[in-house]
Amino acid sequence: MRRDYFTLTVDGVAGAGAERPVVTIAYEGPTDQLETQLSKGDSILDDEEIDVAYRLQDALEDDDPTGVVAIADRVTGEYAFELNADADDVFAFIDAAREFGDTSDSEDRYRIVVEADGDRLATYDKSTLLVYDAEGELLRSRSLIPSGVEI
Repeated sequence: MRRDYFTLTVDGVAGAGAERPVVTIAYEGPTDQLETQLSKGDSILDDEEIDVAYRLQDALEDDDPTGVVAIADRVTGEYAFELNADADDVFAFIDAAREFGDTSDSEDRYRIVVEADGDRLATYDKSTLLVYDAEGELLRSRSLIPSGVEI
């Protein structure tokens, strides 16, 4: 699937930590293709079956660095889809999710909503978002890793 079929919007990053931040990913390509990528058998992958990561394409020191958000099947490692996203948006989102986690009793720190043709296809409540630099090294300080999780 083409990355330009996706649009990412972020809500809940300007609050004081009381609101769970939400990423909405709108898909404007062939819906059946996205459903196939997000499915295992006859059902859409659930929260526990996906992993979320962000891989920088530029150095953090660059002006306006960009990267790729990837949603992957946790068992197979296969990407369900990828989309381009500005680093500033992703890092603001991660900071808001970290703050939400510090002020709430919820294990899940953020929500991803996947929409196709204006209809909600999937909703994922997640606590981990791994960030990698352009060389593929994990950036622990930029990542959202719950306490007690060993990577």
